Amino acid sequence: MNVSKFEQRVLHALAQGGLIRHFKDDRGDIVEVDCMTRDGYRLTDCTLPVFRRLRQRRLIASANHGPYRITRLGLDVVRAQLDNR
Repeated sequence: MNVSKFEQRVLHALAQGGLIRHFKDDRGDIVEVDCMTRDGYRLTDCTLPVFRRLRQRRLIASANHGPYRITRLGLDVVRAQLDNR
């Protein structure tokens, strides 16, 4: 499956324990997303179009109205990257 550079960065952050918080408007549509790493930093690569594409491809999912996390399919798609710490 082809995944863009930005999608890859978001999936990698989620695979390490991050999450995506979503904010809805009055109609229930998602209007803003915040991708947080496991260390509490905000990932700016996670824009609304990137979020929608990941959700459409079922690489991320939300359980019980909670934050979005990576799915098993998302873990299979993400490529290994070095952790630059």
